[in-house]
Amino acid sequence: MDKKHEIDIELDEAVAQGNYANLAIISHSASEFVIDFAALMPGVPKAKVKNRIILAPEHAKRLLMSLQDNITRYESNVGRINITNTGKQAESQDEQPGSMTVGFNVGEA
Repeated sequence: MDKKHEIDIELDEAVAQGNYANLAIISHSASEFVIDFAALMPGVPKAKVKNRIILAPEHAKRLLMSLQDNITRYESNVGRINITNTGKQAESQDEQPGSMTVGFNVGEA
């Protein structure tokens, strides 16, 4: 890697612990994409957003491409990832137009 393109990234110990999420709510405007990550627990009708990531459209597309590349490499090493619930388009009036909720079945790894 070229020295002028290296970035020194610091990972705080609290951030390194991470947060579990099995629900992502994605919305966008003309200038940004917002991804809210939450954990939906069995028997609890409410999920609290644990992290919100706000991205410029170009960075959202770069994230998509990076995730696709990593998933392709993962599946070539570990095996196909099967999806049983692909999410739903926003249908209720509580959700913003242009948003999508992506949930994962609770209990799946």
